[in-house]
Amino acid sequence: MFRFLFILFLVIPLIEIYFLIQVGKVIGAGWTIFAVVATAVIGAWLLRLQGVNTLQRAQLSIAQGHIPAIAMLEGVALIISGALLLTPGFFTDTIGFLLLVPAIRQALIKGAFRNGQFVFRGQTMHSYHADDRTTRETTIIEGELVDDDDRHLK
Repeated sequence: MFRFLFILFLVIPLIEIYFLIQVGKVIGAGWTIFAVVATAVIGAWLLRLQGVNTLQRAQLSIAQGHIPAIAMLEGVALIISGALLLTPGFFTDTIGFLLLVPAIRQALIKGAFRNGQFVFRGQTMHSYHADDRTTRETTIIEGELVDDDDRHLK
């Protein structure tokens, strides 16, 4: 893992510098700086829109009694996208913009689930409500409650 991160932190800045020099040769230094700032501003605006949309889907999922696992992982992908978009350069901006596309983002997350990088475990309980005659699915998350209020009050 250390070797991978070392190569990543070494290679990505070199790629960014190369692209900045090449683009600067074609359109000039001023326009290159403008393009880098513009991609950050546009990316932040798109990130905000996608973040609100993802939050709404997570809230809808919770309201329906489901765990919003995909929406939460999309939120993580959006945080990574935001970090990449705020990093100056065209290579990281390209990856950041790709993560802003919902279809690409969801395909990456579902691919990670298929490869076993994420494991979803939960129990589903069906409950019947006599008053409205509907059946609902409820996910049970097991836990343990530790009451240590006495320790904090002393």
